[in-house]
This record gives sequence, structure tokens and C-alpha cells, in this order.
Amino acid sequence: MKSHPVLAPFVACLAAFLASAPEVFSGPPSFSLAWSEYPSWSVFGVAHGLQLIDGREGKLGKIESKWNVDIVLKEAEYDPCLTMYGAAQCDAVCITNMDALNPALSRPSAVILPTSTSLGGDALITVDSIKNVQQLRGKKVLGLSKSVSEYCFVRNLELLGENEKDHNFSNMDPGAAAMAMQQKQPDVAAIVVWNPFVLETLNRRKDVHVLFDSSSIPNEIVDTVTVAQASLDKPGGKEFACAVIETYYAVNHSLADPATADDTLVALGEKFSHLDLASMKKVVQQTKFYSTPDAARALIAGKDLRGVMHKVVDFCVKHEIVAKAPEVGYGTKAEAPGAALRFDPSYIEAATAAK
Repeated sequence: MKSHPVLAPFVACLAAFLASAPEVFSGPPSFSLAWSEYPSWSVFGVAHGLQLIDGREGKLGKIESKWNVDIVLKEAEYDPCLTMYGAAQCDAVCITNMDALNPALSRPSAVILPTSTSLGGDALITVDSIKNVQQLRGKKVLGLSKSVSEYCFVRNLELLGENEKDHNFSNMDPGAAAMAMQQKQPDVAAIVVWNPFVLETLNRRKDVHVLFDSSSIPNEIVDTVTVAQASLDKPGGKEFACAVIETYYAVNHSLADPATADDTLVALGEKFSHLDLASMKKVVQQTKFYSTPDAARALIAGKDLRGVMHKVVDFCVKHEIVAKAPEVGYGTKAEAPGAALRFDPSYIEAATAAK
């Protein structure tokens, strides 16, 4: 069938427009969040199961529909999540405050949401014959080097008046270190690991104990959702941040409600090494959630965080985790324009102000 000669130019223009502007018809803007199994990050896996959000591309849960954004969940082990974020293969990542420093040097970032702090979830476990920190001198302590495990170890040494140089922290994957201790390998007398390896090791060996843990340094090891500034600056970037934040608090509401608390904990346990309800109740005592907007704002808008981050940056420079000290800022982009890593409470305020 021949086209009408008068309509032909119009049809050609319309076809050219459709080819050059597919985004007009592609639905809400899409953003990706990389997450790994950890109590306050497994929240996002649970949220997908509850259809608060739908982690599949092009599918929307009710919170995504409210904010008109498509959140794509990318679940992986922790290190691959960090690699994805550093390579700009995702917009946001579940990451600790310490680990966020290095990628921020090349990819300016904002912490939009603190999710939890380690309050015993990272621990030094020793055989019972080691009863004090002085007895650790000269002995090999196994744990993941250049990580929160080493940070927890070094900070506790400082608090106990010990010199880091008198101690031997030796690199080993936490899962491998925990397994070696659980198997009673004779050369493994001390490990620094995080949950679930802490609980698993204590449950499987009755002749080991916690010598010290992260409860001595509250609000220093902070789990977060961190977003690239370039992603926040895109159309829909603010709405993406708000949707992530609302999702987090919606699951926390279920955890706080006696009618749904146990079921929600079990669901979190299924996404966290398949721990049962009793174990998960212990886990969330040792990994304290910032479960309300007020708790989160108190942390990232408070003065204490500045001192904490000074310690964290200093540790990372001394242990060659970062090539140089990144500038850490507090507040909005306008309030801290030169910061590589910024703690910004404004997205929490925006998300909780919306009805």
C-alpha cells in the first residue's frame, strides 16, 4: 500500500522522532542497587519478596510506583558488589563507611542511608588458653586484612593500650578462617571474623571465646547505602534515593511490629546464611539497625561522626587501603561541594516528609 504524498513527510518525521527518543516511551527511570547478604542489607531481598519493590528490571513494586522509579537489585557477594560499584556498573551499593572511601576517590558518592552498626557482630575469637590481649603478642591472628576486621582489631588494641606492632594480623578470608578454627586446626588460635561466622564458630566449638568485639566501638563500623553523585544528579535520582529509604523503613516497621516481627526475622535469616529465628534474634542484637529516620539522622547529622571518620580515614591511609585521604563532607552537595564522600541526611528528610 502506497503512503499518501501529503502525509509522507509527517510519517518520516514521526519515525525519526521515535527512533531518536525511545526514552520517552521506556517507562520510569531505572537505577540499580548492588547488595550482599548481611542483616540490614538483606532487607532489600525481603522487600522484593514482599513486593514493596520488584528487583527485576521493568517491574515495579508499590514503593517504586509511588516514586516513579525502577529499582533493579543486583545481589552478589560483598567483594563483587564493591567491584561493581567501583566500575560504575551499578548506581548504588550496600557498603561500609570504611569501604566506601576508596571508590569515592574516583567516583564521588553520597551516603544516603546508614542501615546498621556493628555492636558485637565483628569479634576476635581465641582458644580458651588465651585469656588476655597480652597473650596474643607474637601469635598469628587470622582475618581479612585491609577490612573492617582489621580495623576492629587495631581499634581494640588501641583501647587496651596495646601497640599494633606487637601483634601479627595475617590475611585470610573470614569464611576460611572460621572453618579452620571450627575444624580445630592446631595452628589456628585466634581469628577476627563477622557474623554469621562469629555465631557459627561459637556454636560449633565450646573451647573458644570472644576476647573482644565491636561493641567497644559503637557507630564506628557503619553499614550504609551509598549512591554515586552522578546517579543522584540524573532525572529520578532523588526519587530513587527516597524509594530505597522508604523501602528500608517499611521492612523495619515489620520488624518492630510484634505481629510480623518473627516472620520478618525469619525472612531476613533466609537471606543471611539461612539462620533460624533464635540465631537471628542474636544477630540483630550484634548488628544494631538504625531502624528509624531519627536514629539515622542522629548519626549522619551528628558531630560524633566527624571524629569517627577521621579515625577511619587515618586507618585507611596508614594501612594503604586508599592511595590518599579522600575529602569527607557532611550535608547536601551545596553544603559540601568538594567532598569525595558525603554523608547527606536530606534524602532521609525528603523520603519521610512524603506521604
